[in-house]
Amino acid sequence: MAQKTWFITGTSRGFGREWTIAALERGDRVAATARNISSLDDLVDKYGDALLPITLDVTDHDADFAAVQHAFDHFGVLDIVVNNAGYGQFGMAEELSEQEMRDQIETNVFGAIWVTQAALPILRAQGFGHIIQVSSIGGISAFPNLSAYHASKWALEGFSQALSQEVAGFGIHVTLIEPGGFSTDWSGASARRAQEIPAYDEVRDRRAQQRAAQVAGDPTASAAALMEVVDAAEPPLRVFFGTAPLPIAQADYASRLANWEKWNDVAKLAQG
Repeated sequence: MAQKTWFITGTSRGFGREWTIAALERGDRVAATARNISSLDDLVDKYGDALLPITLDVTDHDADFAAVQHAFDHFGVLDIVVNNAGYGQFGMAEELSEQEMRDQIETNVFGAIWVTQAALPILRAQGFGHIIQVSSIGGISAFPNLSAYHASKWALEGFSQALSQEVAGFGIHVTLIEPGGFSTDWSGASARRAQEIPAYDEVRDRRAQQRAAQVAGDPTASAAALMEVVDAAEPPLRVFFGTAPLPIAQADYASRLANWEKWNDVAKLAQG
């Protein structure tokens, strides 16, 4: 397999770090962004010039464009752009502050959009490239206490599906990675939590019990799955990571179809 050059956001921990290591281990080159690139010092020591650390807060529009251009100027090519940076905002819809909601959208949606926009002229000029958007099972289904997070991932899903149709003619692929629960710190140190309203305690506790019963995936193992996706001649628009998402999606979409069919007479009535 020919050497590939990656641009990956959010590489200080979790998926981003594991995927960076996996790419470097197989001989690829990586421009790895993080808000604090000291977290990448050990990887720089081990992999040398194959790794280009870039300080980046993805909510900074101009910095996103500068980072992508820096990576391209340094390596001369960009094969794979991975929008991984993001976090989970916990809180019932009523509990969320305006700032918490804006911050979630700024990072999870606009951060990915700005990096994508920065990369597109480069990928179009090359005539090839692969944009990986890290979504979630929460990008196609929804659960209590995560309404802000779901809003961000559903937005990313719609943006990316439209994008895939716009850029296919330029030789650019788009893939939405939709993981289930993994043993990262997504719900730990990386998460943010709204001030709780006691009226929702029962709903919150019930959801916490459901989450506790789920078996978390191994983020290290996810790297092998990602390599299968980026090496595919015709990569998918969407792919689940983990065993939990498919049954959730099957139940959710069956319910939606049944509901739409049940109310189709009303749909026809609206047509006039």
